[in-house]
Amino acid sequence: MTLPLPVHPRAARAVLAAAVLAAAGPLAAQPPAPAVPQNVMTLSASATAEVTMDLLSITFSTNREGLEAAAVQSQLKQALDAALAEARRVAKPGQVDVRTGNFSLMPRYGQKGVITGWQGTAQLVAEGRDQQAISQLAGRITTLSIARVGQGLSREAREKAEAETTAQAIARFRERALAQAQLFGFSGYSIREVQVGTDGATAPMPVVALRARAMAAPADEALPVEAGKASVTATVGGSVQMLR
Repeated sequence: MTLPLPVHPRAARAVLAAAVLAAAGPLAAQPPAPAVPQNVMTLSASATAEVTMDLLSITFSTNREGLEAAAVQSQLKQALDAALAEARRVAKPGQVDVRTGNFSLMPRYGQKGVITGWQGTAQLVAEGRDQQAISQLAGRITTLSIARVGQGLSREAREKAEAETTAQAIARFRERALAQAQLFGFSGYSIREVQVGTDGATAPMPVVALRARAMAAPADEALPVEAGKASVTATVGGSVQMLR
């Protein structure tokens, strides 16, 4: 039988103190809980501007079909070359930009998967800020017909509208923050965080109506075009610290 060795009182106290420190260690290492923000207000403000759309886009298109792929492709190329020659007369960077669109040639199948012919499409796109020159192409281009008409904002017009609406939205945010802080009995505020964003929308022109009017118009007559409006909206949101 083995008897336990006697433990000195000082040693016993040291062992007990070490055990207490070891148990309290993880609790002491935890960071203090973050303070809950006081007197913080969240709000938002926005501003919207109606801007005249200064960008006109017309897509011209034609379809051809036949028994031979080479013949259909040649017909499409001739129609597109003639349209390009007419459009290049008024082309001007930024004012009238001309580019080719879709050019496709596909087989036409009959019974049992046998190719019975070919069909293809060629497109030409004219777009820019000179709406009068672009609309006049509708009467001058005779080898292609109008497939789509649309309006929008140029980059310069959009950036200008966004800058103006952003300044208005920021001013409204600051006015609202001060007014609401004062209603709560505070003298002012400081910004904690803020986000600023813009959103622009364009409205396409009625395609079917324009196409019908263009086809009924005599040659060399400009396509009737009236500029529409686009809405550009800026929004400012965030939180402020109300100050005594």
